[in-house]
Amino acid sequence: MSRSLQPTMKDVAREAGVALGTVSRVFNGFPVGEEYRERVEAAAEKLNYRVNNYARGLKTNKTFCVGLLMPSLRHPFFASLIDELTASLMRRGYLTNVMITNFDPDAELKCFRLIEQNKVDGIIALTYRPDLVVEADVPVVTIDRQFHPDIPCVSSDNFRGGQMAAEKLLELGCRRLLFLRIGPEIQSEADRRGPGFEEACRRTGTEYELLYVNDEETEAPIYRFLMEHLHDSRFDFDGIFCNTDGLARRVINYLERNGVRVPDDVQIIGYDGIINFATGFYVCSTIVQPLRRMAETAVDLLLSSESSTHESIFRLPVTYVPGGTTKDGPAAVGDSSVYDPFHSDFRGR
Repeated sequence: MSRSLQPTMKDVAREAGVALGTVSRVFNGFPVGEEYRERVEAAAEKLNYRVNNYARGLKTNKTFCVGLLMPSLRHPFFASLIDELTASLMRRGYLTNVMITNFDPDAELKCFRLIEQNKVDGIIALTYRPDLVVEADVPVVTIDRQFHPDIPCVSSDNFRGGQMAAEKLLELGCRRLLFLRIGPEIQSEADRRGPGFEEACRRTGTEYELLYVNDEETEAPIYRFLMEHLHDSRFDFDGIFCNTDGLARRVINYLERNGVRVPDDVQIIGYDGIINFATGFYVCSTIVQPLRRMAETAVDLLLSSESSTHESIFRLPVTYVPGGTTKDGPAAVGDSSVYDPFHSDFRGR
């Protein structure tokens, strides 16, 4: 019984009508013209050609696998970020090894070492441990937190996001603003949201207050502060910027339980661009992080042979979208007037 020969890259090149080098560039994740990429992929599908990553790895001394180190899958931001990173890597022919640390610095260190031992081609990490030591021959890119000046860090423009939130609240008629922040003690790019908010308030001569709370204190200080500024269902502030959408939703729930109407009495803006999976609407008015572009930038930096020559921090533009907690109304993902093309699509799955 004869067995048909497996198609080769030469067969794919002949079927697609392109040079063998073009096929190689497509399969190795290097940029080519969109028309050529589509022709190569269509030819490979027609011929049932499959890239032999094992053989390719032996030739190139690569595993074609990248480690992703993340603190959680329960938070929509982290889950969406992993989704975008995985998709970006798959488009370049890479698989992923995802490890979740549940915000435990010791577990984070152990996971990092395991990923290194598996000889991945690089690591993309959102780390809560500033004292990590990385093997020199393992490329690393971080998200939001830079723990070494020689390691590239990708983030949204948090300072501009804070400015944008304050400016939008003022544009919508607010006159006394409040910034609420809860988060870890370890410094990160996200800590620039408050200073951006403060700069816009000072520049415009706006009355404001700031409240910073560490994760270890839980949210009790925030609720205590809110109660101190509540007087017979009236709140001392008419505009609030929360450093995350999750905090914004909890503040909204607390105020509404105490008779304060959102957005009629108080307008609230969060940060991240979290989407209600069931409705496709943003969970609150929010500053949207460009997740797709952040993922593409992180992957480009990781796989670039010249990553050491890049600048150390990449801050990508953010956008504001209304989500029903400000007086400019709600917006669904996909609304062309507010949709950020670099943010994750809302897909039913």
